[in-house]
This record gives sequence, C-alpha cells and structure tokens, in this order.
Amino acid sequence: MPLKQLKIEHIRNLEQVNLSPLSRINILYGDNGSGKTSVLEAIHFLGLTRSFRSGQFRHLVQEGCDRSLVFAQADPLANGQSKPLGVERHLEGDVRARYAGASLGPADLAELLPIQVINSDTFDLLDGSPGTRRQFLDWGAFHADATFIQYWRGFKRALKQRNSLLKCGKIDPRIRRVWDAEFVHYAEQMTSLRQAYIDQLRPEFEAVLSALLQGVEVRLLFSPGWDQSKGLEPLLEAGFERDLRQGFTSLGPQRADLRFKVGTLNAADRLSRGQKKLVVSAFRLAQGALFHRLSNRACIYLIDDLPSELDERHCRQFCEFLQASANQCFITCVDPGYLSRIWDPETDVALFRVESGTLTHMGAPGDQI
Repeated sequence: MPLKQLKIEHIRNLEQVNLSPLSRINILYGDNGSGKTSVLEAIHFLGLTRSFRSGQFRHLVQEGCDRSLVFAQADPLANGQSKPLGVERHLEGDVRARYAGASLGPADLAELLPIQVINSDTFDLLDGSPGTRRQFLDWGAFHADATFIQYWRGFKRALKQRNSLLKCGKIDPRIRRVWDAEFVHYAEQMTSLRQAYIDQLRPEFEAVLSALLQGVEVRLLFSPGWDQSKGLEPLLEAGFERDLRQGFTSLGPQRADLRFKVGTLNAADRLSRGQKKLVVSAFRLAQGALFHRLSNRACIYLIDDLPSELDERHCRQFCEFLQASANQCFITCVDPGYLSRIWDPETDVALFRVESGTLTHMGAPGDQI
C-alpha cells in the first residue's frame, strides 16, 4: 500500500488536515463542496505537483496563501519501509519534492507514485481529442519501460527544432537532414515502446471489458501517426513542401492515437453513454493491472463520485476488480451507504467524513452498521 499517512496544507478549502491511518480502500463522503475532491487533488499534487482539475496552480492553493504542501509517509516501492515524501509549491512557481531526504525531479516523482484518475472527464476518453488519448498511452509506456522518458524528451526536442525551422521559411538542406535524422531516430524508438505497451495492455483490457460489458466486443488499436509500411524518413521528405507551407510537421508520433473500434465503427459513434463509461473503466483498470504485473507495485486510484458515474450493478463489478487488485483507492461519494456495503468483510476499508474542509476518520464500514 503506497500511502500510509497523509497531511495536507493550504489546498482549496483544506487548511490543514490529516488522513491517518490510511487503508487500501478509502471512502471520502460528505456534501457537495465539502472538500472531498480537494483531497483527491492533494494526492495528485503529491505525485505530479499539479491538480487534475486545473492547469493553473493558483486555483489549487488556498485563498490568501502563497504555497501548498502535501506530506506523506509512503511505501511506494512495496518493500515494507515507510519513508517521508513531501511536495511543496509556491505561487511564484518554486517546487520542491523530496523522498527519504533526497530531492526528486518531476519524472522521478511521477515514477515513484503512479496515479490513475477516474472522474467525469476521464469518461470523455472516447470522445475527446487524440492528445487526450496520447496522455493515457504515454502514462502506460512511461511506467512500463524506464527508457521511454528519454526517447520522449529527445523527440520533443527534435520536433520543436524542426517546427522552428519550418516557420523560418528557408532551411539549409544540411541542417534539415540533421534534424530529420534526429526526429526519425527518436520517433521510431518512442513508437516502438508505445506499440509494445499496447500489445501488453490489450489482453488485460479485453479480460476486464468482457466482465463489465457482456455482448459487445471493443478492439483496442494503435495508430502511430504515419504509415509505417512506407517509413517515416521518406514520408518526411515527400511532405516537406506541405510542412513548409503549414509551418509544422504533419507526420510523426505527435499525431499518434488510440482507437477503440466496435466492428468497423469508432466506439464513440457506436456505444451509448453508459457503455462508454464501462469501456473507459475497463481501460483504466487494465492499466493498473498491467502496471502491477510488470512492477509488482500498486497504483493509486483517485475515483471522484463513482456512484454517479456507474449504475449499481456495474459499480459493484468495478469495485470487485478494485478489491481483487493490489491498488490503493480513494473514492468520493455523497452518501457512503451503498459503498459501505459492497466490500468483502476482509477487505481493508476506511471511511472519512468530510465537512467544510475538515476530515474525520470514521473507522471501517462495519463500525457504522
């Protein structure tokens, strides 16, 4: 279990709260606006130094304060040793992250604390932009292979440089060949790791989906961003004049996409809203299952208002997967009654009541019945 204790300071309406002791399944309940989702944001901040609801840090920090801090006792490596993990960020932009006394960079922190978010925005995965789906894809590739981040950074640098040259209008052919070679090298390496990840994820996804959504077959496909049968280098050469007119590179991993197909149609055009929720739920659960199989470590799932997103039967099935997994979960709801009853008695579950930015540990569900 990655997180043992949690201390939150100055995040939205949470001035200073403590969550202790934490369990594997943690249910946060209370009225709307009480601060339940803010707790999830704080945990996300601990792993990624930002919120999942807003890209601007000033919206996360408590009004009238100039910094936010989240501190935990954590065992993210599953070695039975809890160590201090803390992240502090100031309005001016300064960020400090430390684990067991050592400073961490953003990639180190993200690798240490793998976090999955499931909320109303997550269920737009099928209808959203390719960029949204690439984020899901790259989360998995990043955690599946330690070299992915190196190729990702190298590709981003080469893409930025190539696009800058294209915007200039006139390019020395020798300089273009240098950056095209760099672009192709990193593009092919990064795409290979993306493809390998999807190949590993596909059977996990199909297994979970078959339990959640009977009678509908959804195929998970990967589009790399160019026709691989023709090779990226000749395609860049053939499309150079078009790229020059547009001022950006039109082919490559920056155009990659995940595709969910039902028959020959996109799942987004074929499935109902409820079915889409189940497909996305299966995808997220499969990612966590694969991560655990590859690393023998647990993910942290932040699940906002689960009962409102799934009907009772599918909510139960979803929770059965969480219960059978090794993942640590933080689930918000307004009324804890239903979520208090669906877990097996031996499952490690804790209830926290959230009221106006304060938290009270209410014990296990059995203590409330």
